[in-house]
Amino acid sequence: MPLPFDFGAIRAILLDIEGTTTPVDFVFKTLFPFARERVLAFLRAHGEKAEVAADVRGLRGEHARDAAAGNGPPPWADDAASVAGYARWLMDQDRKATALKSLQGRIWEDGFRTGALVGAVYPDVPAAFARWTKAGRTLAIFSSGSVLAQRLLFGHSAVGDLTPYLSGYFDTTTGPKREASSYQALAAALGRPPSEVLFLSDVTAELDAARSAGMDTALCVRDGGPEVPGAGYAVIRSFDEVP
Repeated sequence: MPLPFDFGAIRAILLDIEGTTTPVDFVFKTLFPFARERVLAFLRAHGEKAEVAADVRGLRGEHARDAAAGNGPPPWADDAASVAGYARWLMDQDRKATALKSLQGRIWEDGFRTGALVGAVYPDVPAAFARWTKAGRTLAIFSSGSVLAQRLLFGHSAVGDLTPYLSGYFDTTTGPKREASSYQALAAALGRPPSEVLFLSDVTAELDAARSAGMDTALCVRDGGPEVPGAGYAVIRSFDEVP
């Protein structure tokens, strides 16, 4: 079924990662365990670096908010073991905390640069990136994973370096993925009115926010997802469906 968009008016495509460009299993079964297993050793080896210390300060603030809210986080102390324990606690909840995502990205950087990690993308991604770019559309990523993690995944993918196709990378420092203001800010950063941007994601709450900001949206249903994921969404199962 043709998608209900005027593709001639779409000048930019904004993409989620998990469940959209990249299998969910790669994130949950490869990336997250890699960071979890190495977070303590990484903090002990690199904790004095300014950027890592900044992540720790962010985690300290997150911990204070958790404690104040009665969420029962593990005890905090200013040492690597305590910070690692809290980071793992956040990972277990799949918390989209900016400081956690930044720290994970730094841990993954070691893995990608040594070849221990190779970025996974769906088979239709490289051709779609090339097709959309040839059509003159700007491509950008909006993910809860840090900008560093995004660049690493696409720069060290199993099909080669895909970063030449990407003109922008945005994470939760731009704003929450479920708030319309984040998508208004993204459109401005891309130099386009929201009406010229198509957002592709597997999360309906994110699509709701993008739609409220004035973007076109389509729901990605990958990996044999449900036939009827929800009313009111254009559905794609492959980027081949997006001209």
